Amino acid sequence: MRKTLSMVALAVVVVIVAGYVAQAGTGHRRGVTLIHVVEHATTDLVIDTGPAGDSSGDLLTFANDLYDETNVDKVGRDQGDCIRINTTEGSWECRWINFLKGGAITVEGPFFDSHDSVMVITGGRGKYKDARGSMELKVLPDGSGYDFIFHVLT
Repeated sequence: MRKTLSMVALAVVVVIVAGYVAQAGTGHRRGVTLIHVVEHATTDLVIDTGPAGDSSGDLLTFANDLYDETNVDKVGRDQGDCIRINTTEGSWECRWINFLKGGAITVEGPFFDSHDSVMVITGGRGKYKDARGSMELKVLPDGSGYDFIFHVLT
C-alpha cells in the first residue's frame, strides 16, 4: 500500500512539474490590439544627396496628419525620415513616430514605391510605452496617402 501511495504521489509531482515546465516554455500569451489610421501624405520632401535625380542615399522627410480609419476625423500626426536604398527595386528604409491620443508608436522598416509593406513596431510612449508588433502600410487606391494598420501586442 505504501509503495502504491508513493508511486501515485510521485506521478502527481511529475505531472505538476511537467505542467509548469510546459507553461514556462510557451511564454506569456498576448492578444493583439488593432489600430487603423490613414496618413495624408502632404508634406513629403525628397532631399537629393548624391547624383542628380533619384539615387541611393537620398532622404525623404515628412510630418503628416493621421485620420481615423474612415479618413474623416483627424486623430494624430506622424513625423519621420527615410533613406533611399535601391532605386531599381524602389525601396526606402524608414523610421517614424505616430502621435496618437494617449501616446505614440514608433515604427521602422521598408517602404516601397510600388507595393505595400510591413513595418516593425519598435516601441512607444504613454499608453503605448511597451508597444511591440507590426504595422501594415498600404497605399490608398487614389495614391493620396496610406493606410497604417497597427497590430499592437498586448
